Amino acid sequence: MRTNNDKVRNVIISVYFVLIVLAILMATIFKAFSDLTANPLLTFFILVFGFAALFFIVHYISKYFEYDSDGLKVVVTNKGLLLSDYFNYREHTIEFYKDRLASYKFNNYLVYKELVLYVKSSSGHIKKERFNVTLVSRKKRKYIRQSLRKMIKENRKSKD
Repeated sequence: MRTNNDKVRNVIISVYFVLIVLAILMATIFKAFSDLTANPLLTFFILVFGFAALFFIVHYISKYFEYDSDGLKVVVTNKGLLLSDYFNYREHTIEFYKDRLASYKFNNYLVYKELVLYVKSSSGHIKKERFNVTLVSRKKRKYIRQSLRKMIKENRKSKD
């Protein structure tokens, strides 16, 4: 099974555009926020840090995810959503044989979802790998879960 979240790229670009427009709007109507505090410098820093926090949260959450379990190996990739065609930044890829999968878990936090894979190394140790699946649709996460469940079931059957 092969899946990714490539179609969400336009949504993230739109979110960044809205954030930039919001920053420009806040800069032009800065006087309206003067009721927040008596000190205008403090108001400015509150607005800048609030915008920066929102920007970095969106940047942290927006990652490209690709899952490929066709063949003997499973390939899972996370990389940055913007500029990933030009730079290989924020990339995390794992490739392993299907019989090496020990377990998996989906963690759902408030605004962040992650896939945790437990993969056996050649020395027998179990390695924990984390992947951001926040922008992967519920339907695709369900298919990934079914694929991983099938691998675990086959691994248990081959052990016995």
